[in-house]
Amino acid sequence: MGNCCSDVSGGQSAVGGSTSSLAAKAANDAVDAFLKSRGYNGLFSQIELSLSAENLRDRDVLSKSDPMVVLYMKGSDGSLQELGRTEVVLNSLSPKWIRKYMVTYQFEMVQNLVFRVYDVDTQFHNVDVKVLKLEEQQFLGEASCTLSEIVMKTNRTVTLDLTYEEFSVPAHSRKCGQLTVHGEESFASKTSVELILRCSDLEGKDLFSKSDPFLIISKITESGVLVPICKTEVLKNDHSPKWKQVSLSIQQVGSKDSPLTVECFNFNSNGKHDLLGKVQKSLAGLEKLHSIATGENMFVPLSVGQNHQNKVLKSQLFVDKYSENIQHTFLDYLAGGYELNFMVAIDFTASNGNSRLPDSLHYIDPSGRPNAYQRAILDVGGVLQFYDYDKKFPAWGFGARPIDGPVSHCFNLNGSSNYCEVEGIHGIMTAYTSALHNVSLAGPTLFGHIVTKAAQIASASVARNERKYFVLLIITDGVITDLQETKDAFVMASDLPLSILIVGVGGADFKEMEILDADKGERLESSSGRVASRDIVQFVPFRDVQSGEVSVVQSLLAELPSQFLTYVRARGIGPNA
Repeated sequence: MGNCCSDVSGGQSAVGGSTSSLAAKAANDAVDAFLKSRGYNGLFSQIELSLSAENLRDRDVLSKSDPMVVLYMKGSDGSLQELGRTEVVLNSLSPKWIRKYMVTYQFEMVQNLVFRVYDVDTQFHNVDVKVLKLEEQQFLGEASCTLSEIVMKTNRTVTLDLTYEEFSVPAHSRKCGQLTVHGEESFASKTSVELILRCSDLEGKDLFSKSDPFLIISKITESGVLVPICKTEVLKNDHSPKWKQVSLSIQQVGSKDSPLTVECFNFNSNGKHDLLGKVQKSLAGLEKLHSIATGENMFVPLSVGQNHQNKVLKSQLFVDKYSENIQHTFLDYLAGGYELNFMVAIDFTASNGNSRLPDSLHYIDPSGRPNAYQRAILDVGGVLQFYDYDKKFPAWGFGARPIDGPVSHCFNLNGSSNYCEVEGIHGIMTAYTSALHNVSLAGPTLFGHIVTKAAQIASASVARNERKYFVLLIITDGVITDLQETKDAFVMASDLPLSILIVGVGGADFKEMEILDADKGERLESSSGRVASRDIVQFVPFRDVQSGEVSVVQSLLAELPSQFLTYVRARGIGPNA
């Protein structure tokens, strides 16, 4: 899985400079937001699927079946999108197909794959499989799995039972062979390019100081649209900047010959960054600049009437380092035995409203329609459960008064005083419903106790040398009243294998929550002045995404792989124990 990042998290002050580290971090976090606004969507990877089968049904009279597989992606609404077809293997009940499928792995989604095997009639053997009418072929069986099930296997191989539903016996299906699916991560996903870039003679844009430059590298699509894939840190007050090393995967770019644009901007805190110049080069072109140790003049576009011209500048871009290497990816760590452990904490403060009334955020609809809390649990847990081996999830509540007790800001959702885990997503849902009948909603809204508890579990796992990374989901309806205590807990947790996802439900003002999410402001600082070592918090208001195309799951989970990689790479942890 490829990515682009600077060697140092967050971004640092200029090499040899003396700018405030906090100011530099704030500038670089603002650049992150700017990059996302232009379409940067984080990590991705291509998985090549190979298929084979055994013990298929024999539907031919004088010979064996001639099987072909059709692969589908199953949508959340149950619809099937065809992704491709294998070739036809003649006269075989244990075929090994040559044609491969390439599927884009997306961590933040549950990608349900459906495989259907057909016996292709002899009269169609010379027909392109793409135009075969499936209703004219004999159906041999069907199997399904998720893409995450494949990538979690050490050998990235799953063997599935093919089933055939007998229409003469409703709701009855019988096994009719096995389908083996092997996944291989694309080599391009692992091949990264490391660059050290510098500029000379940059133009001054600030009135009383030099510019604060940073670079954004974008690929150019066929339609001419720029899609950002990489950025440097912001360097303060420097007209001849040399940035820290950045890395990007060749897959992100497309190929070494794919066109790229390297833009140099002057950072402005209002988000309106000034273009100082740009260069258009492929990776091969940047490699050549490095090999001949020369610079490339930058330019800025000019509009003269109806004509578009470029003004060449004396500013130049230099490539001080260009190297290609194989880098361990997120999927390498999963295959090596790393797992993601899901934890959840639910807000039981009185501002949610009486759970017996339909206007309450905690109202359990008799029709079975999930409320916002249940939706968030199902959506986030539905993805993460595939990465947790035992599927035993710590689950807590906060801001409520258990029967005959004081207000608790961290109580076990299952009602136990000894253990906090429940079995599976269904266990969380059952414990949540039960808790609504056994506690009194109270307040205030405090996160510190919950985050500290999760951090203790993560810390104990590190002490046991376990290959685990923890993900805490906090679902809340209100503004927290222990903001500084929460910041302190988050800063402490930034050194642990832990990420925190916060979903805001209801109509409250969540501005303080956005402060906790470093994508939208300064890097978190504790009361003692310590700055978080990395960004571990993602926040999203549920109402912002529930009616749009981007689900709350995708909004929350998109950055998890990069947060995980930042943690393990900074500590030199390899994918294999």
